[in-house]
Amino acid sequence: MADHLEASITLPSEPASVSAARAHVVGTLAEWGMPEDTDVSDTIRLIVSELATNAVQHTLGQSPTFTVDLVLDRDDQLCIGVTDSHPRFPKRLPAAVQQDNGRGLVIIRWLAMECGGRMRVRPTGEGGKTVSVVLPWAVPAEPATAVEVAGQQEP
Repeated sequence: MADHLEASITLPSEPASVSAARAHVVGTLAEWGMPEDTDVSDTIRLIVSELATNAVQHTLGQSPTFTVDLVLDRDDQLCIGVTDSHPRFPKRLPAAVQQDNGRGLVIIRWLAMECGGRMRVRPTGEGGKTVSVVLPWAVPAEPATAVEVAGQQEP
């Protein structure tokens, strides 16, 4: 594989774009050698879903589009970034039992750390922000179809 691969898609800030972002990322990763039916692919799909949902829901109409960038460096690490033009940075909200939202960044940060990665938020030169997750790149050898139970695999 090449030392450096990049892919990008810009989508309108509307709910239907979340599934388009997921499909773009999963398709791109498949082209880069990651099968779609693995635990790692599922984790990345969830991370992208949360990032794209945040870009749509929390820009309050002030960002007409958002961009999803993927960068794979030297078969070593994958960077997933979602950029919008809204100037407000995400805030960690207290997760009240009755609250329907506010847990997205907590989920993203936890998933990134579980995979050995990290999450960060950076301002853009245009006044918006990019929320990015950097993960170690490891293409799984087998699909995630079997469940490991007490040292034995079950279908």
